[in-house]
Amino acid sequence: MEIDYVRWSPDLEVLQPDEARLTDEIVSQMRAANLAAFDRHRHAIRDAHAKSHGFLKGRLRVHDDLPAHLRQGIFAEPATYDVIARLSSAPGDIHSDEVPAPRGFAIKILDVPGARLAGDEPGRNQDFLMVNFPVLAFGTVQKYKKMLGLLEKNANAPDFFQRMVAAAARGAEDVVEVFGREPGATLQGLARDNANLLGETYHTQGALRFGDYIGKISLAPASKNVRALTGRIIKDVDFSAMRDMVVDFFRDQGAEYTLRVQLATDLDRMPIENAAVQWDEESSPQQSLASLTFEAQDAFSPARRVYGDDVLHFNPWHCVEAHQPLGSINRIRRAAYAASMLRRHELNAVERHEPATLDEIPD
Repeated sequence: MEIDYVRWSPDLEVLQPDEARLTDEIVSQMRAANLAAFDRHRHAIRDAHAKSHGFLKGRLRVHDDLPAHLRQGIFAEPATYDVIARLSSAPGDIHSDEVPAPRGFAIKILDVPGARLAGDEPGRNQDFLMVNFPVLAFGTVQKYKKMLGLLEKNANAPDFFQRMVAAAARGAEDVVEVFGREPGATLQGLARDNANLLGETYHTQGALRFGDYIGKISLAPASKNVRALTGRIIKDVDFSAMRDMVVDFFRDQGAEYTLRVQLATDLDRMPIENAAVQWDEESSPQQSLASLTFEAQDAFSPARRVYGDDVLHFNPWHCVEAHQPLGSINRIRRAAYAASMLRRHELNAVERHEPATLDEIPD
């Protein structure tokens, strides 16, 4: 049966009450927390997803048999693009991996065709930023403002306290599931365990324009070796266990992932403005777009780490018009990511550089 997907239109987005003031306050609050982290480290770090676990060079092959509704934006024609990927943990400071946290998988697709969304952004690259969780617990600008203080308070707590919070949340999540209810996004986020991040599935969480339609992008393990890691808990975790695991894995083997899209079919049940609502996959299943492959490599050499942490910048608004981020959470990100990038590069006295080829990425 043919599915009737929602057509994108610029008037589908609705500014939230008091959005400009709330956004200014959120950016200011994040700036204060980020400057405090700078003082602790004497080095500027990202104000979200601060801790890197690896940087990978890869290739994205757009499938050549896509149906018409998937041939949108950078996926309009069969093509192969070079890609830079960064694996991370979500908090805006650098904690021990003993503290479970949401994981991030950001990809920068190099030299893509299409009109640029932001005229002042350099380069011809497309960024997709994804987290191993399909929704964002604080999915509107109002909820994000309320939750930011709680998240920063938890992030600044001692590691043993954060481990206690995660363990308690996992116990509560189990109780909720026993009684046949779906745990809330906040509870699920706090209850993250230390699963192997290479076996996880990653999501943009917020909606974005998908050419003529509206969708959410996700990245799922495809090759046998990373599918075997799905749900596998890492034992004997220490401060840098995730980095060590990524480096060990890619030292002598590669991996393949599938890039997918889930298209909106009903904006009441698949809203743009609330990223906390999970889109029903029975109504609109994930559809494959491209294969992302990585060969064996050194994912965290000193030169690559410095380039990835201090020079590279990933931003969902670094994109083509056909993949414009949508919704209030993404509109906050536009202001927050720009401010964070400028501050990080200024404090470290390092110029941002937008790579044009993989040859510019140190091995």
